[in-house]
Amino acid sequence: MSSKKIPMRMCTACREMKPKRELVRIVKTPEGEIKLDLTGKQNGRGAYICKSCECLKKAQKTGALSRAFSCEISAEIYSQIERDLEKE
Repeated sequence: MSSKKIPMRMCTACREMKPKRELVRIVKTPEGEIKLDLTGKQNGRGAYICKSCECLKKAQKTGALSRAFSCEISAEIYSQIERDLEKE
């Protein structure tokens, strides 16, 4: 009766704890590039958000991702991530 532990992560925007596979990872690569990481395995600092554009917009408004990666994130990067999210 060994139930596998489900890895939980917190959405940086809505601060809700959810199973990791329900969230999407945004990564800041060692080169300083910020992008959507659909594999969840890319090198770099990761932050998780819900798979919704609302949470992405909330993260942009509150600056949650900028804090998570301790750098400014341009509007172009947010719109690129939003386009990638919509493709998902």
